Amino acid sequence: MTFSFYSDDTDIFPVFRLRNNETQTEAVVYSFGGLLNAFIVNGQNVVDGFSSCRDAKENITNGFKSCKLSPFVCRLPQGKYMFNDREYTTGKFFLGKEAIHGLIYDCLFEVTDSGADEKSAFVSMQYKYTKKDEGFPFSYECAITYKLQDGNRLSVVTEVTNMSNDKMPLSDGWHPYFTLGNSVNDLQVQINTNKLLEFDDRLVPTGKILSYNKFQQPELFGDTFLDNCFILSDHNNPACILKNKTLQLSILPDASYPYLQIYAPPHRKSIAIENLSSAPNAFNNKIGLIVLQPGERKKFYTSFQVQSIE
Repeated sequence: MTFSFYSDDTDIFPVFRLRNNETQTEAVVYSFGGLLNAFIVNGQNVVDGFSSCRDAKENITNGFKSCKLSPFVCRLPQGKYMFNDREYTTGKFFLGKEAIHGLIYDCLFEVTDSGADEKSAFVSMQYKYTKKDEGFPFSYECAITYKLQDGNRLSVVTEVTNMSNDKMPLSDGWHPYFTLGNSVNDLQVQINTNKLLEFDDRLVPTGKILSYNKFQQPELFGDTFLDNCFILSDHNNPACILKNKTLQLSILPDASYPYLQIYAPPHRKSIAIENLSSAPNAFNNKIGLIVLQPGERKKFYTSFQVQSIE
């Protein structure tokens, strides 16, 4: 069979492997956090991941590599927001005075389905959030499906269902770091945007939209520093392309992810490219905020494709 799926139980949490047996392309997914820890093409892992599930458990808040951002993305100042005329304070992890990256990044997902055939390999998993944080007193299910297909393409579908009796606020996103094996300074980068959100000194949107004219075409990233949120121009082209002399990585979200956060950390070994359904602090500024009615479900889609450069 062309594709295969198997579960590895030798770590402290289950690890799942999706594999194309003909090309040796492989995606490695952790039940811990439901995170993508590796995407291996031509022997090259393009994801800056963890050495093990134990490493992920101990160090997830050091960079939040590959974590699921839910039910809010990026920064929420002081963890405070208003919803339905009531003020809440939430947040599991604070960077300074800002709650960051949601509430389920370190939760254990349970497999609901998996399989493989001649066309793909997939794994579906789910986490049920049950009002564990007083500042987010809503119950919801977060289901994630990873599917590896021909052409070194890995799709990631997230479905969030409001299981509460009340409507709930929602933003969804991902926080993967990508690497092509060399410094990000040496990469050619293209971003499908000419607009970004102005941030204040807390990295929170001010409400202003600014023009951005770099990386309209592939150009050397160099010493560019980014920790910014862009508004994607369309969804007919890749949101972002990274390439070196041998590989090209394309990030391909659909319209459910209209924002793209990019962060180049000081070590310059990898770069975070984050699909977001909303702007940071959407619980307060309402930029892209989703409000789910009781029982309502929302789907989010992105994919990653790696191609060889001859």
